[in-house]
Amino acid sequence: MKKIFILTGEPSGDKLASTVISKLKIENPEIEYLSVGGTHIKNLGISTIFDLKDITYLGFTSVLLNIFKIRNRINQTVDEIIKFDPNILFSVDSPDFTLRVAEKVKKINNNIKTIHYVAPQVWIWRKKRVKKIKNFIDHILLLFNFEKKYFDEENINNTFVGHPLIEKDLNVKTVLDNLVPKDKKIISIFPGSRKSETNILLPILLDFVNLMNKKSYTYTFVFHATDENKEFIINEVKNSNLNNIDVVSDENIKSQILSQSIFAVAKSGTVSLQISNNNIPSIIIYKLNFINFMIFKLLINVKFANIINIINNKEVIPELLQKECNANEICKTVIFFLNNPDLINQQLKKCSETLEGIRSKTSSSSEASSILRKYLIS
Repeated sequence: MKKIFILTGEPSGDKLASTVISKLKIENPEIEYLSVGGTHIKNLGISTIFDLKDITYLGFTSVLLNIFKIRNRINQTVDEIIKFDPNILFSVDSPDFTLRVAEKVKKINNNIKTIHYVAPQVWIWRKKRVKKIKNFIDHILLLFNFEKKYFDEENINNTFVGHPLIEKDLNVKTVLDNLVPKDKKIISIFPGSRKSETNILLPILLDFVNLMNKKSYTYTFVFHATDENKEFIINEVKNSNLNNIDVVSDENIKSQILSQSIFAVAKSGTVSLQISNNNIPSIIIYKLNFINFMIFKLLINVKFANIINIINNKEVIPELLQKECNANEICKTVIFFLNNPDLINQQLKKCSETLEGIRSKTSSSSEASSILRKYLIS
């Protein structure tokens, strides 16, 4: 029996991996799996060797504070992979964890094929990583076509598969009549998947909702949570005494709520592609502690945080970062957009054009699962 070990490092990677593996399970049901995964991988009936939250860290300082724990988890993961003896190690995103594991595994057992999904963002920082990756990754799957040149230069096997968050969702639609009142205008809020992100952004976002309520009480604010941070967000919302906030974590419900939203406020990350794919206007927010911010500022090679803006080399979607990431600025920017439909239309048009340039021919999950199948039979 063929075996695949799925290696993720955070909820977003868990979700991405599940889109590929769910497709592979349909076409190749006899494959045996083991993982470091979260809710989405578990929902596919695949066991995980430990809880994903044990390795989900954000920023340099939090990594340093947990360095020994992370090292132990890396070594434990390597041991379990070698014991499982898979045909393929399928690592997804979170390069500071997953690629360290892949490198160690490859040194111990070179027969295990290593396929990595979501290339490290070498176009933002640490370009020299490409040379190192060449030594232990057999194939890398790219979300964006412009990434190919970095890996072609080092003769690393790579395939542009596109981004799964800009695929059309064909799942059965959920009726939302009982969840959101018809007379309310929905503003979707994405506070981040990592607890360290949510801890920083949630108080700011709750203050933002409070300011919006003082100007108009016609909005319903829906926080899009992960299963891992849902209870934390719910408790904080209860303590805020704001009664026009809902918190959801079910993926189908989140998708439907987003599609019916009039606006979105999102933590910088890949979710912005999903928002743009639903043709919803948005702004991006992000905040790090001072030390982490200064380190990032010294290392990064791009002007913007959002991928849409990076591709266009201009601010298509407003970014409120660091000092600008506060309730007053968020409120002011959202109201400005809501009062200027021409500005919204300009953003949506440019985002649509950009997404068309980064779609794969079929779907990311189909392209990626096809690569996995080729390595299983080779």
